[in-house]
Parts: sequence; structure tokens; C-alpha cells
Amino acid sequence: MIFSLDTALQTIEKELKKIDLKGKPKSLYDPISYILGFGGKRLRPVLTIYAHHIFSDDIKNILKPALAVEVFHNFTLMHDDIMDNAPLRRAKPTVHEKWDNNVAILSGDAMLVKAYQLFEAVEPNVYVKVMERFNKTALEVCEGQMLDMDFEKKNDVSVSEYLEMIRLKTSVLLGFSLELGALIAGVEEEIGFKLFKLGVNAGIGFQIKDDLLDLYGASKKVGKQIGGDIIANKKTYLLVKFLELADERDRNEALTWLDKKEFDKDEKINYFKSMFSKYEVDKAAEELLNQYFSDAMSQLDGLRVDLLRKGKLKRLLVNLIERES
Repeated sequence: MIFSLDTALQTIEKELKKIDLKGKPKSLYDPISYILGFGGKRLRPVLTIYAHHIFSDDIKNILKPALAVEVFHNFTLMHDDIMDNAPLRRAKPTVHEKWDNNVAILSGDAMLVKAYQLFEAVEPNVYVKVMERFNKTALEVCEGQMLDMDFEKKNDVSVSEYLEMIRLKTSVLLGFSLELGALIAGVEEEIGFKLFKLGVNAGIGFQIKDDLLDLYGASKKVGKQIGGDIIANKKTYLLVKFLELADERDRNEALTWLDKKEFDKDEKINYFKSMFSKYEVDKAAEELLNQYFSDAMSQLDGLRVDLLRKGKLKRLLVNLIERES
């Protein structure tokens, strides 16, 4: 059986709705239903299901672990939005905007518990290994988010430091999503680790693409404020590379903008957009993300597995680089 992406997405949406969120107090669970109802690409659980499907036709034993990854991911988004003071998520008010910070923190904590509960469905023979890898990944995601916040206060972040930050914050979870599918299918840990590394490379390219979309995407398609990273002084590849390449005059002017507490948002966005164009850092970003995706594709091509099933995963990864949102 070879199933389509639409089938995988429909299955994930159906199973997400089965998660028990009817507990009391209702005010704790409603925000969880709200953020899980945003929809989206469901990239992480799809990766888990596709990786598992390369080796096994038994979809039943992968569904809850795949959902666990998606619930954990949304937990991180709920808390990240508070830290970033983000008003929108997929063109809808973020949880802390619709409710408040305290509700978003506590509901996020409950989501983390729900993720662990979903992992309880993992077969005993691989449960310890799965939880060992998940806990390592979850801690690295926290480390990456902390680095991201630390970098907002620094103007001397190097490209290598930035790439390590996004590896931790974003990429390791994509890598784990693929590795999880392989582990639950019962294949050798070595193959699972190869899929993990593949996912990390794809994830770094995925985040650089996000950096570009934040500034150059269409608001309706991206579903959040365009230029939000610039407004918040977030260190994206674009900003880090620009500060590395800029001459003294342009760098000092940019630092003045980064130090301002009050400013016109559009003016700030347009200034940095012009600087990024001047130093062609948007082109450099495109080249770098293409390199990471190329490495991921080479790693996938090197896996000696069913070509038809592997092709499904390959097309999914290609869609990541070609997406507009």
C-alpha cells in the first residue's frame, strides 16, 4: 500500500480530533483545541508517517507517536509566541493574544504532558530508545530557543552560531520525526540515525526558507506579520550575513536601527530590505538553503530502500523548498 500526502494529512487531522481535550477546567483545554485547529502543513507527523511507511505497512502503531511530535511542536509554538510577542499565527490571533500569557503558559505545559501521554502507545521493545531520543531532542529545542533569545541582545552573532541555533531550535525535531518513524518500524538504529541527519539538513534549509518568507512572502500566504523578524530584532540568516558583509557606515547605521526602542515599523522593514538587496544576502540565503536541501536529497538517495516509497518522501522534501508559505 502506497498512500498519498492527502491521505496522510486527512488521517492526522482525524486523529488529532480524537485527543481528549474535554477535561476541566475548560479554560485549560480550549486553547489547546484552538491552536491544534489552525491546521497547516503538519510536516512533522507526515515525516514520521512517511519514514515509517518506507519500512512498514502497519500505520496503526505510528499514528499516536506521530501525533505526539505534532502536539509537542505546537506546545513550543504556543510558548515561542509569548516570548516573541507575536500577534498572529496562521493569520489568527495567537493564544496569548486571544486569552493571556498565563493561560498560554499553562495550556502549553498541558500540551507537553499530552505529548508524553501519546508516546505511551509506543511498543515496549523500542519505548526506552524512543523516549531517550525524544528527550534529547526536546532539550535541544529549548537550548535553541534560548540561543535565539540571547542573540536578540547581541549584534556580533556569526553565521556559524546562527546555523547552530536553528539546528537546535528547528532542525533536530524534523530529524527526530524521521528517525521516530524508522525506530517504530523496527529497523536498525543506524538507518534511523541516517534519517535523522537527513532531516537536520532539510530542517536547516527549511528555516532559512522561513527567514526569506518572513520578509519576502505574502502576508495572507505566510499567515503572520511580514517583517516580524526585523521588527523584533531577531537574528535571521539575512541579518547575520548582512552585518558580516556590511561596510562600516552601513553596519553602524543598521546598529542604530537595532538599538531604537521606538520606530516606524514599515520604515525599519524597508531600510533592512534595501540593505539586504544591496549586499545580496537574499541570494546568499537561497544558495545556502539549496545546498542544505541538496545534501538532504543526496542522503535520501543513498538509502537502500524501496524506491517508490522513498520517492514519496523525496517529493515531500522538494515541496519544502518550493513552498510560498
